[in-house]
Amino acid sequence: MELAIAEARAALPAGDVPVGALVVVGGEVVALAHNRREADNDPTAHAEVLAIREAAGRLGRWRLDDATVYITKEPCVMCAGALMSARVKRVVYGAHDPKFGAAWSVFNILDDDRLNHRAEVSAGVMTEECLALLREFFEGRRG
Repeated sequence: MELAIAEARAALPAGDVPVGALVVVGGEVVALAHNRREADNDPTAHAEVLAIREAAGRLGRWRLDDATVYITKEPCVMCAGALMSARVKRVVYGAHDPKFGAAWSVFNILDDDRLNHRAEVSAGVMTEECLALLREFFEGRRG
């Protein structure tokens, strides 16, 4: 999670919400990404989506069924859908998202028995550090 937090900080210069994600396969980091919506003018440029794309490209396969994805903030509906589509084995996240969270807070897409895949979820890892980064960003914006 420390790597994801460091990656989240890379979103700040462009004014992006500081969210970082990394994909680990076999104990090796295969992808790192941070939010790039503002930088790329792309509403889909969330850290999770970018990390999944990078991992799939590096590994030469779209199925990431042996991957763990670490994210500083609970994934939204779009990102949870991408994680499910990639068949990610496990998702570990830091801060809950009470407004948009799709892994527990609002929806539970990653563990919905109506879907053909489920991901293991571990929540609340380094929560305070992840929340502090988000709080600092939003307090600065609201100034």
